Amino acid sequence: MKNLIIVESPTKVKTIKTFLGKDYAVVASKGHIRDLPKSSFGIKIEDGAFVPEYRTPRDHSAVVKEIKTLAKKAETIYIATDEDREGEAIGFHIATAIGKNPAELPRIVFHEITKTAIQHALDNPRTLDFSSINAQQTRRLLDRIVGYKLSPLLASKIQKGLSAGRVQSSTLKIVVDREKEIRAFKPQEFWSLDAIFDKNIESILTKFDGQKIEKMTISNGDRAKEIQKRLKSESFIVDSIDKKERKSSPSPAFMTSTLQQTASSSLGFSPKKTMMVAQTLYEGVKTHKGTQGVITYMRTDSLNVANEAIEAAREQILNSYGKEYLPEKPKYYKSKSKGAQEAHEAIRPTLIDFTPALAKGFLKPDELKLYSLIYNRFLASQMNSAKFESQSIIFKSESGEFKASGRKLLFDGFYRAYGVSDKDKLLPDLKLKQTIDLTKLDANQHFTEPPSRYSEASLIKKIESLGIGRPSTYAPTISTLVARTYITIEKKQLIPSENAFTVIDLLEKHFPEIVDSSFTSTMEETLDLVAEEKADWQKVLQDFYEPFMKKIADGKENIKSLKVVVPTGEDCPECGNPLVKRKGRFGEFISCSTFPKCKYTKNLGKSVKKELVTLSVNCPECGSPIVERISRRGKFYGCSAYPKCKFISNYEPIDEKCTECGGMMTRRELKTKIVKECIKCKHKVENEK
Repeated sequence: MKNLIIVESPTKVKTIKTFLGKDYAVVASKGHIRDLPKSSFGIKIEDGAFVPEYRTPRDHSAVVKEIKTLAKKAETIYIATDEDREGEAIGFHIATAIGKNPAELPRIVFHEITKTAIQHALDNPRTLDFSSINAQQTRRLLDRIVGYKLSPLLASKIQKGLSAGRVQSSTLKIVVDREKEIRAFKPQEFWSLDAIFDKNIESILTKFDGQKIEKMTISNGDRAKEIQKRLKSESFIVDSIDKKERKSSPSPAFMTSTLQQTASSSLGFSPKKTMMVAQTLYEGVKTHKGTQGVITYMRTDSLNVANEAIEAAREQILNSYGKEYLPEKPKYYKSKSKGAQEAHEAIRPTLIDFTPALAKGFLKPDELKLYSLIYNRFLASQMNSAKFESQSIIFKSESGEFKASGRKLLFDGFYRAYGVSDKDKLLPDLKLKQTIDLTKLDANQHFTEPPSRYSEASLIKKIESLGIGRPSTYAPTISTLVARTYITIEKKQLIPSENAFTVIDLLEKHFPEIVDSSFTSTMEETLDLVAEEKADWQKVLQDFYEPFMKKIADGKENIKSLKVVVPTGEDCPECGNPLVKRKGRFGEFISCSTFPKCKYTKNLGKSVKKELVTLSVNCPECGSPIVERISRRGKFYGCSAYPKCKFISNYEPIDEKCTECGGMMTRRELKTKIVKECIKCKHKVENEK
């Protein structure tokens, strides 16, 4: 053996070995082989200098010993970790751990694990990038300072086991802020008028008495019915027919964030699962050409694509779909992500002839789903735009105008790679100024909806747009928030816990920079400057550390304890430890005294019936009393016989009968008026306050 190649993953070892001869040995470091110690701060601060005290974890001692043994036999040792800051740092630690000078070992990089890419890397070695290593060290030490110094303060002031983090806490604030918006939301009433004209043409009212009708223009039922009555008595003509050709352009190949978002919406994959499956596809799977990586590196914020890959895609498009689908020139895309480093290519297939149809015989079901998504997206990105004919017809009367819209696909273009799922919505042929019958006109009541909770995919999109974190941190950040019970995921929605509100409120008041997305984003930009040798990493740490530690010291003295823990005298039904009563955002609740080790909780509000407010109105379905209840979404009214009777109302039932049908009336108080509405027929009565 003359050469030793050191990579990160054991799977890479198997794949790379198939490309090289007996002169090469390949070994995996299995990630970081040195890191800051888990049981202590691990940073010495001497004369303003920050010195990390790296250690080799016990579970990596055998790996280090194996690499040392192989290194002694090798003439040349190649560092072949991933080409990002984390990979540079891992390479640095590998060299240091085996007693080699990190500046002297050849460093090779590759964006895909194929024979051609590996050989090209061996032919073009470089040295480790110490600026990137310093940027990674800065990030690691900053995160250790925040986590190690702030987390104990939270534990002492709120609850044992809580933690904070530079990226983690600013991300959590986004989720908490959205939940606050939802809880503070007050629905507003609005009405629409929806018509059907002859030949079953659906349309909406866009203008009345010269006024443009927008979403909130018609705010009450009386006005809607007045407009409805007038329009029903009028005659309509076809006032205009408009047809325009429009193009729909393909999206670029995936980068990390868009892959996670699309895999979530199209495949139902969590970001964590997406990255696990993508890692397998990158490191190597069986193909018709042997074992190799079938996609490029999956942690990237770049939309760049190698010219040879573009040419291969263009040839595949020409052969598979024909000349009309191939643009005259290749398409190039540029990332719009804030702070994008663009160190890699976009995520694309490495073998363009390894089509999803062929891959079906080699890949596992989840691997095939994700690979097909990546393959089709890449191929589509180099195809011609789809062409549509948009159609619109305006129906006009003396007072109003209605608009009908349609669409016709003229050329499927890049949709050919995806398969077209949208059906044409064609409007019938009509003539200008012809009269047309209004066959149906409905006045429909609506209420504005609160903003939706974040999903994992939409949260990643948000933090990417704000420049919080980097592609490698998106999925782990969400996983950490779930693991620390700051958020739960229900029906793909992220719901913050009571502790999340308490922690964010405290941090906003005393450590605003930790939860400030602009501060976190600016710090990412500063790390970029360190990597570009435009900022000194030690000074970056000094500028953060000194004011931060002053706030920690002040917080220990002046932040009032928020702990409210009262023993209940009962034992936890899950682990047997004592239960305690705690105070949360919605009042008191019971939890296990060992939380977060045991996560048992019980909401007192739902189990203590005397806290329910009973109305002097009986249920219209079973006759039992109606009670006022509280849920995550706010106040509502329900039958006291629940779950036997499931009657509920969003508005307060009152002891008054509807004059139209005799049903129960409800009452809600708006800013300027009181609205009474029948549960059964929706008849409304509005009175000024």
